[in-house]
Amino acid sequence: MALPTTQSISRFPLPDSLDTLPADLRERILAVQEKAGFIPNVFLMLAHRPAEFRAFFAYHDALMEREADSLTQAEKEMIVVAVSADHGCLYCVVAHGAILRILAKDAQLADQIAVNYRTAPISERQRTMLDFALHLAAGRGVLDDAWQARLEAQGFSLDDIWDIGAIAGLFGLSNRLVSMARTPPNDEFYLLGRVPRSTAR
Repeated sequence: MALPTTQSISRFPLPDSLDTLPADLRERILAVQEKAGFIPNVFLMLAHRPAEFRAFFAYHDALMEREADSLTQAEKEMIVVAVSADHGCLYCVVAHGAILRILAKDAQLADQIAVNYRTAPISERQRTMLDFALHLAAGRGVLDDAWQARLEAQGFSLDDIWDIGAIAGLFGLSNRLVSMARTPPNDEFYLLGRVPRSTAR
Protein backbone atom coordinates (compact mmCIF):
# COMPACT_ATOMS: atom_id res chain seq x y z
CA MET A 1 0.00 0.00 0.00
CA ALA A 2 1.46 3.34 -1.08
CA LEU A 3 1.70 6.04 1.56
CA PRO A 4 2.17 9.81 1.40
CA THR A 5 5.74 10.74 0.50
CA THR A 6 5.53 14.49 1.09
CA GLN A 7 6.39 16.28 4.30
CA SER A 8 2.72 17.12 4.87
CA ILE A 9 2.51 14.53 7.68
CA SER A 10 5.93 14.92 9.30
CA ARG A 11 9.20 16.77 9.00
CA PHE A 12 10.86 13.40 9.59
CA PRO A 13 11.07 10.40 7.24
CA LEU A 14 7.90 8.48 6.42
CA PRO A 15 7.72 4.85 5.33
CA ASP A 16 7.47 4.51 1.55
CA SER A 17 5.00 1.69 1.91
CA LEU A 18 3.43 -0.43 4.62
CA ASP A 19 5.23 -3.36 3.00
CA THR A 20 8.58 -1.90 4.08
CA LEU A 21 7.59 -1.85 7.77
CA PRO A 22 8.23 -4.64 10.29
CA ALA A 23 5.33 -7.08 10.31
CA ASP A 24 4.06 -6.10 13.78
CA LEU A 25 3.91 -2.39 12.87
CA ARG A 26 2.20 -3.16 9.59
CA GLU A 27 -0.39 -5.34 11.33
CA ARG A 28 -1.06 -2.68 13.96
CA ILE A 29 -1.52 0.04 11.36
CA LEU A 30 -3.78 -2.11 9.17
CA ALA A 31 -5.93 -3.02 12.19
CA VAL A 32 -6.37 0.66 13.02
CA GLN A 33 -7.19 1.46 9.41
CA GLU A 34 -9.81 -1.30 9.30
CA LYS A 35 -11.46 -0.05 12.49
CA ALA A 36 -11.30 3.69 11.78
CA GLY A 37 -11.49 3.70 8.00
CA PHE A 38 -8.21 5.64 7.70
CA ILE A 39 -4.67 5.63 9.08
CA PRO A 40 -4.16 8.27 11.78
CA ASN A 41 -1.15 10.37 10.84
CA VAL A 42 0.58 9.80 14.18
CA PHE A 43 1.08 6.12 13.30
CA LEU A 44 2.95 7.04 10.14
CA MET A 45 4.90 9.77 11.93
CA LEU A 46 6.19 7.31 14.55
CA ALA A 47 6.75 4.40 12.15
CA HIS A 48 10.23 5.49 11.09
CA ARG A 49 11.47 4.45 14.55
CA PRO A 50 9.96 0.99 15.10
CA ALA A 51 11.35 0.47 18.62
CA GLU A 52 9.88 3.77 19.80
CA PHE A 53 6.60 3.08 17.99
CA ARG A 54 6.32 -0.20 19.91
CA ALA A 55 7.26 1.37 23.23
CA PHE A 56 4.89 4.31 22.86
CA PHE A 57 1.86 2.24 21.88
CA ALA A 58 2.61 -0.46 24.44
CA TYR A 59 2.45 2.13 27.21
CA HIS A 60 -0.52 3.87 25.58
CA ASP A 61 -2.48 0.62 25.45
CA ALA A 62 -1.48 -0.46 28.96
CA LEU A 63 -2.69 2.85 30.34
CA MET A 64 -5.61 3.84 28.14
CA GLU A 65 -7.17 0.40 27.64
CA ARG A 66 -6.83 -0.99 31.16
CA GLU A 67 -9.94 -1.10 33.30
CA ALA A 68 -9.49 1.57 35.95
CA ASP A 69 -10.98 1.52 39.43
CA SER A 70 -13.43 4.31 38.64
CA LEU A 71 -12.12 6.31 35.67
CA THR A 72 -14.23 5.78 32.57
CA GLN A 73 -12.77 5.66 29.07
CA ALA A 74 -14.46 8.99 28.36
CA GLU A 75 -12.85 10.55 31.46
CA LYS A 76 -9.44 9.37 30.31
CA GLU A 77 -10.05 11.13 27.00
CA MET A 78 -11.14 14.27 28.88
CA ILE A 79 -7.68 14.33 30.46
CA VAL A 80 -6.01 13.96 27.06
CA VAL A 81 -8.07 16.78 25.56
CA ALA A 82 -7.54 19.17 28.49
CA VAL A 83 -3.78 18.57 28.72
CA SER A 84 -3.34 18.72 24.94
CA ALA A 85 -5.28 21.96 24.71
CA ASP A 86 -3.09 23.50 27.40
CA HIS A 87 -0.01 22.36 25.45
CA GLY A 88 -1.40 23.78 22.20
CA CYS A 89 -1.28 20.40 20.44
CA LEU A 90 -3.79 20.59 17.60
CA TYR A 91 -3.35 16.95 16.58
CA CYS A 92 -4.17 15.52 20.00
CA VAL A 93 -7.01 17.94 20.69
CA VAL A 94 -8.68 17.10 17.39
CA ALA A 95 -7.98 13.35 17.37
CA HIS A 96 -8.82 12.70 21.01
CA GLY A 97 -11.66 15.18 20.88
CA ALA A 98 -13.18 12.91 18.25
CA ILE A 99 -12.73 9.87 20.50
CA LEU A 100 -14.28 11.77 23.42
CA ARG A 101 -17.27 12.80 21.33
CA ILE A 102 -17.88 9.17 20.41
CA LEU A 103 -17.41 7.78 23.92
CA ALA A 104 -19.45 10.50 25.62
CA LYS A 105 -22.07 10.53 22.86
CA ASP A 106 -21.84 14.31 23.03
CA ALA A 107 -20.91 16.40 19.99
CA GLN A 108 -20.04 19.50 22.04
CA LEU A 109 -18.21 18.32 25.16
CA ALA A 110 -14.72 17.96 23.68
CA ASP A 111 -14.75 21.51 22.33
CA GLN A 112 -16.00 22.87 25.63
CA ILE A 113 -13.23 21.08 27.55
CA ALA A 114 -10.57 22.18 25.07
CA VAL A 115 -11.54 25.84 25.32
CA ASN A 116 -12.08 25.96 29.10
CA TYR A 117 -12.76 22.80 31.08
CA ARG A 118 -13.59 24.94 34.13
CA THR A 119 -16.80 26.15 32.48
CA ALA A 120 -17.60 22.90 30.65
CA PRO A 121 -20.75 21.00 31.73
CA ILE A 122 -18.92 18.30 33.68
CA SER A 123 -19.22 17.07 37.25
CA GLU A 124 -17.26 18.44 40.20
CA ARG A 125 -15.47 15.10 40.33
CA GLN A 126 -14.38 15.44 36.71
CA ARG A 127 -13.33 19.06 37.25
CA THR A 128 -11.15 17.97 40.19
CA MET A 129 -9.64 15.26 37.97
CA LEU A 130 -8.74 17.82 35.30
CA ASP A 131 -7.51 20.31 37.91
CA PHE A 132 -5.03 17.68 39.08
CA ALA A 133 -3.99 16.69 35.56
CA LEU A 134 -3.22 20.33 34.72
CA HIS A 135 -1.56 20.83 38.12
CA LEU A 136 0.93 18.15 37.06
CA ALA A 137 1.19 18.88 33.34
CA ALA A 138 1.18 22.67 33.35
CA GLY A 139 2.03 23.61 36.93
CA ARG A 140 4.84 21.10 37.42
CA GLY A 141 3.03 20.15 40.59
CA VAL A 142 3.29 17.10 42.82
CA LEU A 143 0.90 14.77 44.60
CA ASP A 144 0.97 15.98 48.19
CA ASP A 145 -1.30 15.15 51.14
CA ALA A 146 -3.74 17.93 50.28
CA TRP A 147 -4.13 16.81 46.67
CA GLN A 148 -4.51 13.18 47.67
CA ALA A 149 -7.21 14.08 50.19
CA ARG A 150 -9.02 16.25 47.64
CA LEU A 151 -8.97 13.49 45.02
CA GLU A 152 -9.97 10.75 47.45
CA ALA A 153 -12.88 12.93 48.63
CA GLN A 154 -14.17 12.73 45.06
CA GLY A 155 -13.94 8.94 45.09
CA PHE A 156 -10.62 8.46 43.29
CA SER A 157 -8.42 5.57 44.43
CA LEU A 158 -4.63 5.65 44.42
CA ASP A 159 -4.73 3.63 41.18
CA ASP A 160 -7.03 6.26 39.67
CA ILE A 161 -4.69 9.03 40.79
CA TRP A 162 -1.78 7.22 39.13
CA ASP A 163 -3.83 6.92 35.92
CA ILE A 164 -4.64 10.63 35.91
CA GLY A 165 -0.99 11.54 36.36
CA ALA A 166 0.30 8.95 33.92
CA ILE A 167 -2.14 10.04 31.19
CA ALA A 168 -1.09 13.66 31.72
CA GLY A 169 2.55 12.58 31.48
CA LEU A 170 2.18 10.33 28.45
CA PHE A 171 0.32 12.96 26.48
CA GLY A 172 2.82 15.60 27.46
CA LEU A 173 5.30 13.40 25.55
CA SER A 174 2.86 12.80 22.70
CA ASN A 175 2.03 16.51 22.43
CA ARG A 176 5.70 17.46 22.17
CA LEU A 177 6.54 14.79 19.58
CA VAL A 178 3.57 15.60 17.35
CA SER A 179 4.22 19.33 17.61
CA MET A 180 7.92 18.85 16.84
CA ALA A 181 7.12 16.77 13.76
CA ARG A 182 4.37 19.23 12.78
CA THR A 183 1.98 16.36 12.21
CA PRO A 184 -1.53 17.59 11.39
CA PRO A 185 -4.73 15.82 12.36
CA ASN A 186 -6.39 13.76 9.65
CA ASP A 187 -9.35 15.53 8.07
CA GLU A 188 -11.58 12.63 9.11
CA PHE A 189 -11.12 13.40 12.81
CA TYR A 190 -12.88 16.75 12.55
CA LEU A 191 -16.24 15.19 11.75
CA LEU A 192 -16.14 12.01 13.84
CA GLY A 193 -18.75 12.10 16.57
CA ARG A 194 -20.46 15.11 14.98
CA VAL A 195 -22.14 13.50 11.96
CA PRO A 196 -23.05 9.91 11.07
CA ARG A 197 -19.92 7.88 10.35
CA SER A 198 -20.85 7.18 6.73
CA THR A 199 -20.98 10.94 6.16
CA ALA A 200 -17.78 11.67 8.06
CA ARG A 201 -15.58 9.54 5.81
